[in-house]
Amino acid sequence: MSTKKIVIDPITRIEGHLRIEVEVDETNTVTEAWASGQLFRGIETILKGRDPRDVGLIAQRICGVCTNVHYRASISAVEDAYGIALPKNAEIIRNLVTLALFVQDHIVHYYHLHSLDYVDVVSALDADPEAATERAKDFHGYPYRTSRGHLSAVKEKLASFVKAGRLGLFANGYWGHKAYRFTPEENLVHMNHYLEALRVQRELSKAVAIFAGKTPHPQNLVVGGVTSVADMLNPQRLNDFMFILRDTRDFIERAYIPDIKMAVKAYGEEIASGFGRGSGNFMAVGGYRFGKAAQLFEGGVITGHDFENIEPFDDALITEEASRSWYADDAPASPYEGSTTPFYTDLNEDGSLKTAGKYSWVKAPRYRGKPMEVGPLARMIVGYLKASKVIKPYMERFMEATGMELIDFSTTLGRNAARAVEAQICCDYIFDFCSDLIENIKYYDEQTWTKYAFSELPTEAQGRGIFEVPRGVLSHFVRIAEAQVANYQAVVPTTWNASPKDASGVRGPYEESLVGITLADPAMPLEVLRVVHSFDPCLACAVHVIDAQGRELARYRIQTACTL
Repeated sequence: MSTKKIVIDPITRIEGHLRIEVEVDETNTVTEAWASGQLFRGIETILKGRDPRDVGLIAQRICGVCTNVHYRASISAVEDAYGIALPKNAEIIRNLVTLALFVQDHIVHYYHLHSLDYVDVVSALDADPEAATERAKDFHGYPYRTSRGHLSAVKEKLASFVKAGRLGLFANGYWGHKAYRFTPEENLVHMNHYLEALRVQRELSKAVAIFAGKTPHPQNLVVGGVTSVADMLNPQRLNDFMFILRDTRDFIERAYIPDIKMAVKAYGEEIASGFGRGSGNFMAVGGYRFGKAAQLFEGGVITGHDFENIEPFDDALITEEASRSWYADDAPASPYEGSTTPFYTDLNEDGSLKTAGKYSWVKAPRYRGKPMEVGPLARMIVGYLKASKVIKPYMERFMEATGMELIDFSTTLGRNAARAVEAQICCDYIFDFCSDLIENIKYYDEQTWTKYAFSELPTEAQGRGIFEVPRGVLSHFVRIAEAQVANYQAVVPTTWNASPKDASGVRGPYEESLVGITLADPAMPLEVLRVVHSFDPCLACAVHVIDAQGRELARYRIQTACTL
């Protein structure tokens, strides 16, 4: 059987640099896949020897998008190591910021990073705006800004790009590809909401900054609590925050959810075929408590799509190995003991990956020795199966409206459906967290920081901060010796999902989800982009430290493997 290799490098519309290589047979079906992170992060090395109280400000630089969640996980790891308990208000404020990021991240992902894998921009120029208005009403009684006049203006705006001989930010797409299924009118509705989402995500950044000080790279967290005391006590600040979230909720209910329902309808055959389905190993850690006894997410681990059995999550069962990653220590190790010593082995002479050996800067995390998919899909499936009073009603409503079954979510488009449902949940329930904060202040609880004396803290300790964040399970592990960071490891959501193969040759989630898909045209591998983008990749693993005055702070030398 003859095979040929297709290389996509870099994968665009993601954070960071990712290379995908696939082999296809004579029917253009993918028979093997390799996911390769192409940049070195190195934050773990930079953090060694630091004061544990400072690591959050540095660790948040792992990424320029997920700054708050890395900041929070890092601070929480140190608090766990020292046994410092958070005041209720501090936890609520941290949750408000994180949940606002959930909503923003999911909206940006679908419309600006992924929707063009389903939406043919050029086709929208053939749409009848009046017919598009009526089509939008098939999915919501009062669709978001889809009057005939408004859609006509959007069509004219798109046409102006084409007439000028350029498509601007819509350039370099596979327009006209056989895999597109939307009608011109459906494409126009989606492009309208693409443009509207630009405003929504900007407003959500303002909401995050109300309690985080700024975004990206907020400054409101310290070991023991938060610093945004004045914002918490100012009724106008909280009102501004809630106003933005109310406006966002309107967009989700009248644009985001209906657009996903439209996609499920148009791409029903793709869902039925199991397109982009992985191994069925899902992991969630749960969390985000509110009220007296409720929490937003449930924790649990599922293997092999066995929806009858969910085992409890135990972080002691997490290991990372580097047998196929460009690091020196290959053997599986606990994150507390893991190392981050670069050991780059270069590429083949033709520039392709040395896929028989090491081929990625991403490590291979495993849970009880198995790769795990993390993210909205894992959270929604686990929550549904555990009969979450928060998650299950939303999932049931969406399934009833679309005819989807639970297994259908374990597909490329299903991941998008799960993400949209989760955005709706987060946006609705964020007001419960606001109510908890108001209730505390009402009864004179204004504490936002737990006082401690650093000189009285143990000089030897270890801890972890583990959270559900927009892209999945995020965990930071710190080991402290002589009151300094002795070892630090961050196991991020994309580390789980973009994992290379392990020593046994078991594929990571990206790779497993690619195997078995068929390409309509190998010269335009749109289907590969659909699968990979559905995970919302964030490969921001290379961080450069500079001095504002241009002075050299440190020099790092990468050891290159050689054979004698």
